[in-house]
Amino acid sequence: MDKIGYARVSTSDQSMDLQIDSLKSSGCDRIFEEKVSGKKSDRPELARCLEYLRSGDTLVIWKLDRLGRTTKQLIELSHDLKERGISLQIITLGVDTSTPAGKLFFAIMAGLAEMEAETIRERTQAGLQAARARGRKGGRPPLDKSKVEMALLLYDSRKYTIKEITEQTGVSKAKLYQVLKNKNA
Repeated sequence: MDKIGYARVSTSDQSMDLQIDSLKSSGCDRIFEEKVSGKKSDRPELARCLEYLRSGDTLVIWKLDRLGRTTKQLIELSHDLKERGISLQIITLGVDTSTPAGKLFFAIMAGLAEMEAETIRERTQAGLQAARARGRKGGRPPLDKSKVEMALLLYDSRKYTIKEITEQTGVSKAKLYQVLKNKNA
């Protein structure tokens, strides 16, 4: 049950001192520091921090926007933390998800995620209906069976990684695993 801190600033000329001091005052045992824009999805230190966290730990951040800039990023991350049994403490908001009020924060984030998913579903359905009304068929184009067969041959040869197979054939990793699952069922 450790407190692990994450501090981030967007540019190299910004200082993390305020965040670091706040995280230390909050009792963080370890602090991951990063100088990268929150808009970037590739944040290596955040990835290392999330990998380091274990069930029962608390991720401590100075401000919510240190974790991400978009609602989607924040929702996905809060859901992942909850699923893994990791609490989240946001110093400037006074949120600690190990408390009843903090659990409400997780519930609100889950509600936002559900609402966003439903909104996307509704927009997708409306778009498909509009396309059908214009005589177009929606959905993904059918996958070339010869590409799937080639992917299976490469997989069975045990000479190629999944990444190499998907790059050579154009068959997605998910589709390859789906075909393999159905083949072995």
